[in-house]
Amino acid sequence: MASNEGFLTEEQREVMKIASQNVDVLSSSPKSPKGSLLPEYHIKAPAGGKVPAPGMGVKHVRRQHSGKHIRVKKDGAGGKGTWGKLLDTDGDSHIDRNDPNYDSGEEPYQLIGSTVSDPLDDYKKSVVSIIEEYFSTGDVELAASDLGYLGSSDYHPYFIKRLVSMAMDRHDKEKEMASVLLSALYADVISPAHIRDGFFMLLESADDLAVDILDAVDILALFLARAVVDDILPPAFLARAKKALLESSKGSQAIQTAEKSYLSAPHHAELVEKRWGGSTHFTVEEVKKKIAYLLREYVESGDASEACRCIRQLGVSFFHHEVVKRALTLAMEIRTAEPLILKLLKEAAEEGLISSSQMVKGFSRLAESLDDLALDIPSAKSLFESLIPRAISEGWLDASFVKSSDEDVDVGSKDEKLRRYKEEAVTIIHEYFLSDDIPELLRSLEDLGTPEYNPIFLKRLITLAMDRKNREKEMASVLLSALHIEIFSTEDIVNGFVMLLESAEDTALDILDASNELALFLARAVIDDVLAPLNLEDIANRLPPNCTGSETVRMARSLIAARHAGERLLRCWGGGTGWAVEDAKDKIQKLLEEYESGGVVSEACQCIRDLGMPFFNHEVVKKALVMAMEKKNDRILDLLQECFNVGLITINQMTKGFSRIKDSLDDLALDIPNAGKKFTLYVEHAQKKGWLLPSFGSAAAAADSSVLLAVAS
Repeated sequence: MASNEGFLTEEQREVMKIASQNVDVLSSSPKSPKGSLLPEYHIKAPAGGKVPAPGMGVKHVRRQHSGKHIRVKKDGAGGKGTWGKLLDTDGDSHIDRNDPNYDSGEEPYQLIGSTVSDPLDDYKKSVVSIIEEYFSTGDVELAASDLGYLGSSDYHPYFIKRLVSMAMDRHDKEKEMASVLLSALYADVISPAHIRDGFFMLLESADDLAVDILDAVDILALFLARAVVDDILPPAFLARAKKALLESSKGSQAIQTAEKSYLSAPHHAELVEKRWGGSTHFTVEEVKKKIAYLLREYVESGDASEACRCIRQLGVSFFHHEVVKRALTLAMEIRTAEPLILKLLKEAAEEGLISSSQMVKGFSRLAESLDDLALDIPSAKSLFESLIPRAISEGWLDASFVKSSDEDVDVGSKDEKLRRYKEEAVTIIHEYFLSDDIPELLRSLEDLGTPEYNPIFLKRLITLAMDRKNREKEMASVLLSALHIEIFSTEDIVNGFVMLLESAEDTALDILDASNELALFLARAVIDDVLAPLNLEDIANRLPPNCTGSETVRMARSLIAARHAGERLLRCWGGGTGWAVEDAKDKIQKLLEEYESGGVVSEACQCIRDLGMPFFNHEVVKKALVMAMEKKNDRILDLLQECFNVGLITINQMTKGFSRIKDSLDDLALDIPNAGKKFTLYVEHAQKKGWLLPSFGSAAAAADSSVLLAVAS
């Protein structure tokens, strides 16, 4: 009987046939469908053994240890314990944690909930460190590369906002550095659109910035103007941004200030670019500190070549006279350092590092301060005098120094009176800058009893103010108005400004922005009625046509001719009142009307005091007299009497007010027919009360004659 090995039953053959057909269909498809038609088991006759009975499982059927069947995939792909086919990424197999062969590494990855940091917060923290490092090093390229490395270009507007807001709360050096960095980053690292977005964010937050930064509006306005001047913001941006902001917001005020106070001024580009120290990126005080430090280092090391390299690296050749002055002072303070100091100055002169004019200027400045220096170094004068012939003999100081006749350098001067006056004037000015006491200064100046030197006092006042902060500049302008009313004549003022402008080139050696500052002082003097516009013509005619001083006068004229010049110039240094002349006149008119309608004298006096413009009180006198003429009510003279009694309006201011009425009598007569007659009565009353200077008698006579002429006609 034939062996049954290798034979299948009819039922098994049918199953094999169906399986074979299904395999053919699947093999023709590039990818098996998910719902496979393959039977669950592969059945194969054993090589030598009994054929299993129908319905019984065969030995080679793969099972999990759990006893569950698994689907065997095509091309050898399978579940746990199989290799799986190439690039098989289907993960349909079930993992049983109770399986003895369970491997936790085969578990799928799961995301675990945790606090995710805001990328904007991370960006803001990163840019703060970049900005801080930039302010310390001044390395524009490093800041640009660090910002580019951060990526996140969509956040660049926040960088603009943070850079400018941090600079606003720092010195002029950092403000200038911030503007320089913005120009360097424009287009290359930060897109123009992001620049605009960043500045708009600043404008939106201006109210918050003003809480911590008192002059935030003016500083932000200057940043806006600088951005426009540097061509990183289009001028149209200001108009568009203004429409998007509330009119009462600080941002809107900043835009208005930028447009009216900076961008509309003549030569506004030069003024804006130099406002924070220009291309040097250093303030004068910082340069002085650097010079002092390098000289100390040189005295310790004795390396002249290294010291010369440091001086050259400062990049302020126009300020090398400060090196000379400080070096000579150090030689006097440390006697053992004198040979080293003289060696350095000699080498610097021979190399051409310090020019002859800068060397002379340094010696001259030291000579000027010898009296103050002698307080700390008693032998300063003798030591200085011994240095001069040695420096000349060695060839690094020009021999013309000993012949110098500059009116500010009194070394060997025979005019002892002038020398002492200058010393006293400097002391008086310094005390004024500390105390802000105008009456005390006027008394001190009158005690000197030298009115012929008034122009010299004016020159010294403005020169000292220019080398200080805006507060002192504002104080100098206010004092100039008071001096003009109380002591100085217009001719004194004109002569003082002529002396200033004649020495403008020398002043520029000490003060980086001297020409612009002088132009502002001139223009401010015209706005404050200290000078008339025609006086500028007189000053210009007394100067050489193409000198620096003549250019300064032209600049002052341009400033006066600009729109809203009065308001802008009154605030050019932060003005004590912040009011334009017209605003002050309106306030004076209103307080006089309130008093005339039944007010209290003491309250009116307090209002005048609150104006904070003592140099403008002659306007109170003028308007009070005009009101008395118009309303035919002499009650307002009681207010003038009280103001005079308490010292609120001085005799000089009273005289000035009466003089202004006298000058305008012809115009007043058009509206007030008896103006001349009434004025004569007021003059007589004022003279009886002691309001007027004796010299005003001629003015009264002139008024009487004008009345007679009017009656005769």
